[in-house]
Amino acid sequence: MSSRRHGIANDLRNQITTGRLKPGERLSSEAQLAAQYEVSTATLRSALAVLQGEGLVEKIHGKGNFVRRSLRRITYVGGWGARDPQAAPDTALRITVRTTKTRARGHLTALLGVSTGSPLTEFLCLSYEAESPHSLARIYVPRDLAPAAVSNEPRQHEGAAERFAALRPTSEVRETVSARLPTPDEASTLRISSALAVLAITRVTADITGRVVEAALLVLPGDRADAVFTTHHVTDEGWMER
Repeated sequence: MSSRRHGIANDLRNQITTGRLKPGERLSSEAQLAAQYEVSTATLRSALAVLQGEGLVEKIHGKGNFVRRSLRRITYVGGWGARDPQAAPDTALRITVRTTKTRARGHLTALLGVSTGSPLTEFLCLSYEAESPHSLARIYVPRDLAPAAVSNEPRQHEGAAERFAALRPTSEVRETVSARLPTPDEASTLRISSALAVLAITRVTADITGRVVEAALLVLPGDRADAVFTTHHVTDEGWMER
């Protein structure tokens, strides 16, 4: 069945790249496509998964499979978040933020340096380009430090990064970057193939007293994200003198 899967993927890919299937267009239902290509639904879905992994098709649960519009690459700037410094202001990503009260459990206790059950506020941030999800972030803040300006209802925040970054003076930002496969929930939320690697960034921010004020778990699809970290070296001019 591998040859049938790749044959179907090649045919659909050709239709997409030649413009017969246009960006944003809904594909025929999986049952219709399976009948058209005379294969099982499982084989058809396997072919679609190939195109999802290439970023050509996205599956929206409850609606079907669509030709993915071209998504621009974004750059993660070390110290805060995903952004595109080359983008014009009118192409800014739209960000929705959902706020939830929760309590520290498992790895969050270690990241935030708090005891199990400590009250936290979770900010679930999802960025979009047009209607396509672009990146995902879960930000955890001790509840007594959570910004009151962010609503408990999902809404659009064009300046979400600056809003969180300005919470309070910070003295240290520690970031851990790794590449891994997405969890089923992440793949579904970002509408990507479960076989597409993501850039996973764990950022822990401490204030000038050493207290951890934020733990952020960011997930960026690997087909559209770059990470840039800049280190500034201070030259000791006195040491250089002879």
